[in-house]
Amino acid sequence: MLEKIPSESTLKELLGQSLFEVWQNLCSTIDEKYEMQQIWNAGGKNWTYEYKYRRGGKTLCSLFGKRNCVGFMIIFGKDERAKFEDIRDTLSDSVCRQYDAATTYRDGKWVMFKPTNAEQFSDYMKLLAIKRKPNRK
Repeated sequence: MLEKIPSESTLKELLGQSLFEVWQNLCSTIDEKYEMQQIWNAGGKNWTYEYKYRRGGKTLCSLFGKRNCVGFMIIFGKDERAKFEDIRDTLSDSVCRQYDAATTYRDGKWVMFKPTNAEQFSDYMKLLAIKRKPNRK
């Protein structure tokens, strides 16, 4: 866990105004559909911050931030990869390409998206629904 949660101005300075808006919009889109625990962490060696959505010990997704870059990661287990294939033709080409390019480890396929606008948010919500049905009305 992170000792000091970054302020809005710290994040805005790190990401830049347009990516800060992408970050905020993505968070509010997820918050609209999911009741989750949100955890701030250090971002490891490649990122400055990690903002994780979890519930019942299972991670839904994580947002990562570093200078002028936002990362949005979803880890797909074996069953979830099969469900991805079921909806593949409803997703954009770029989302499918990023999925296909991601490495599959023994614990799942780790897919890191790097959103630069809200264009693919509807695809991201379809992917999150594979992991867990939205639990907000």
